[in-house]
Amino acid sequence: MLSSLPSSLLRRLALVLLGLALSGCSTLDYYAHLGQGQWQLLRARQPVERLIADPATDPQLARRLALTGQAREFASASLNLPNNRSYRLYADIGRPFVVWNVFATPEFSLEPELHCFPIAGCVAYRGYYQQGRARGAAALLRQRGLDTHIGGVEAYSTLGWFDDPLLNTMLRWSDERLVAVIIHELAHQQYYLPGDTAFNESFATFVEREGLRQWHAARGETAAAADDRQRQQFVELVLASRERLSRLYASDLPPREMRAAKQAEFERLRQDYRALRQREWGGQGRYDAWIESPLNNAKLLPFGLYDQWVPAFATLFARSGQDWPRFYEAVAALGRLPEADRRAALASLMQND
Repeated sequence: MLSSLPSSLLRRLALVLLGLALSGCSTLDYYAHLGQGQWQLLRARQPVERLIADPATDPQLARRLALTGQAREFASASLNLPNNRSYRLYADIGRPFVVWNVFATPEFSLEPELHCFPIAGCVAYRGYYQQGRARGAAALLRQRGLDTHIGGVEAYSTLGWFDDPLLNTMLRWSDERLVAVIIHELAHQQYYLPGDTAFNESFATFVEREGLRQWHAARGETAAAADDRQRQQFVELVLASRERLSRLYASDLPPREMRAAKQAEFERLRQDYRALRQREWGGQGRYDAWIESPLNNAKLLPFGLYDQWVPAFATLFARSGQDWPRFYEAVAALGRLPEADRRAALASLMQND
């Protein structure tokens, strides 16, 4: 029941839902669905310390939760990330993903369909707590002639509005990935610029990578370099394909020829991946299922969003003397710039990488 939630959380949830209902960017049914999904997640939370201390807790779960507790303390003490109850709670929601994001683009464009919300601003996807709803939304978009992609998401941030819990969906990951995502999502709470997804995700991705490096150094551990190298090589492959597609879509080819060239590019991406897998990875690739499933513009969207400005933030961190508070202040200063000036500043930082 709603009364089982603290009144402060109820007020926040009511404000969020009121803002969503008044925003006019979709139907009230969609926002009621969002509110119900968030409420169910909040109700499922339990304190991590209590679960670790409970003899009935599965030992493997207790071990993973203890690791997250150490990572959580490190994130605030060493990376100056928010010190709150987020990721000090745990929720088993009984499904493999917490939400399913729907991405969409025109047939001959890599520009996403944007969706605008009162808190997050405009983002390049729309999230659903139920997979069936996501599939239905994607089907409607395809009827409009758009490319669509549905991506399952194991974790997300409410940007500090609520105490975000650890989720059972996150525990399928390796220890390394689990620690990385806690740092990434707390970075979103540290700073978030409404309406600029590439800025926000690149910032959080840099904090995640540098934070994870410092985490391993503090523990005298060696990072999983092979996995990171494979991921980086794969991202570079996809971004190169995006660049070629951008040039194709800027050409004056007739639609029929454009469509054929688009499919030829996706086949080239597959062939390049297979060659890379054989040449660099010993024939074993983490991304086989992704590359062999249907490809379209929308499926490539997340890659540009998460990686575009990471080198710029790395340069900014170095210029801040690798001091986290100074770095966050510099990030906030960038965020206050008009969009054109902000992009110019980021581009300049990229050149000085």
